[in-house]
Amino acid sequence: MKTLIIVSHPEIDESGSQQYLKEALPNSSDITFHHLESTYPEGKIDIEQEQQLLQQHDRIIFQFPLYWYASPPMLKHWQDEVLTENFAYGFGGNKLKDKELGLVLVIGMPEKEYQVSGNEGYTLSALTTPYQAMAKKTQMNFLKPFLIFQFHYMEESEKMRMLIAYQQYLMIENFDTLRAKESWFLQQLDDMDEKFLPDGSQFILDQIKELIEDNRMELDEIQMYLEQAGGSL
Repeated sequence: MKTLIIVSHPEIDESGSQQYLKEALPNSSDITFHHLESTYPEGKIDIEQEQQLLQQHDRIIFQFPLYWYASPPMLKHWQDEVLTENFAYGFGGNKLKDKELGLVLVIGMPEKEYQVSGNEGYTLSALTTPYQAMAKKTQMNFLKPFLIFQFHYMEESEKMRMLIAYQQYLMIENFDTLRAKESWFLQQLDDMDEKFLPDGSQFILDQIKELIEDNRMELDEIQMYLEQAGGSL
């Protein structure tokens, strides 16, 4: 699976959250980082190039800070220019059909405020309705958004957990399932270069892998019993 991250931020070099996410990207040819404002500083978009990029990837991610309940203007301009009739929809269109559309939103307010009873008065599901509608019109599969609340107030341990979840959001299919996360973790452990690890680390890594695999066997057994009883896990 190939993932295209379309980032919109007018001052990305000054953004601690965006720089953190950029540095967290895996070194993989399957992930393309594409910052609109630096690619098109004059705002003139190469429509053909952008449409080719979209067709070359399977999962499309819009990544941006939430400004007044919407994206920075460059992303809206990109949508207007690139998602044309007969390409994204309409007769002879549907070039994006069955691709995935995800959102990575950096949000300055606490999560509790984005409730009907919160200060903002609307949920983020309601505020992202235009992107859900865009996915429907282009016949893309809309993914559950990846939400980052108050990045600058996060502890380092919170940032590390967020980083792992972010990489999973970019890289793995069915990213929100336990089985997919387990498989991803096992692959990451297998890919670690032992020469960069302290002495004795391989034993610890093997123990972690064994624990994950044992837990999966137990969960599969529980699932089997539940299915026999007419339930599911």
